[in-house]
Amino acid sequence: MTLTACNNAGNQQQSSTDTAGSEDNGWIDLLDEENAGKWRGFNGKTLPPGWTIEDDMLYYDTELQLEQDYTGGKDVVFGGQEFEYFDFTVEWKIPKGGNSGIFYHIQEGPDFKSPSGVSPEYQLIDDENYADIHDLVGYNSQFGAEHPELLQDWQLTGADYAMHTVEVDNKILHPVGEWNTSRIVVAPDRTEHWLNGVKLLSFEYGTDEWKRRRDSGKWKDYPNYGKFRKGLIGFQDHGSSLWFRNIKIKPIEP
Repeated sequence: MTLTACNNAGNQQQSSTDTAGSEDNGWIDLLDEENAGKWRGFNGKTLPPGWTIEDDMLYYDTELQLEQDYTGGKDVVFGGQEFEYFDFTVEWKIPKGGNSGIFYHIQEGPDFKSPSGVSPEYQLIDDENYADIHDLVGYNSQFGAEHPELLQDWQLTGADYAMHTVEVDNKILHPVGEWNTSRIVVAPDRTEHWLNGVKLLSFEYGTDEWKRRRDSGKWKDYPNYGKFRKGLIGFQDHGSSLWFRNIKIKPIEP
């Protein structure tokens, strides 16, 4: 799928006054004493095996998951509140070859087996090593055989997965094992993805261009993709260990 950049995205640095730092300014700490217990599995009532909240951090340990039998969904959601328009920020890190994502506007129910295919996703992945470690291959007509294939631009960290690519050259992605800070802004007139203080992309939901991307790419056979404008926040389990901290959100008035 070929995706072109949106024209309305900038690459300006994030002001220090824009980040979550004060509960007095309307920020909700999703890991504080009041909210930590509201995390659970998608379509579930408790955290799936492998997920733990401890020391002000939400993390996923693949070894812990393997120790228990579990057949439900392994993605996790904050079940305490649905959000429509918001400013969200989180610190995260992944191991070499790691893969995850931040879902928003998640809807649950028997018709939905996972957030994927319904909810927009801010992609989190090891841009540098994922393809090699997981032996991704593609077909190259020039050589007439399968060959190692790099991640597509719509799969890289910060992308609106399978919809909008990162639109700046000064993307800052810290190496695996180090903390990164991601931010998602969903406002009535725009959605923005930020990484380590740099705005990566911006788009407007529901425009003809947005619909063209949805209907011509990965989501063309997913009628519920992007359908809901309000829902839960959550993280994807994609088979690697994960660490999240300082998870905060501030509702935005329409």
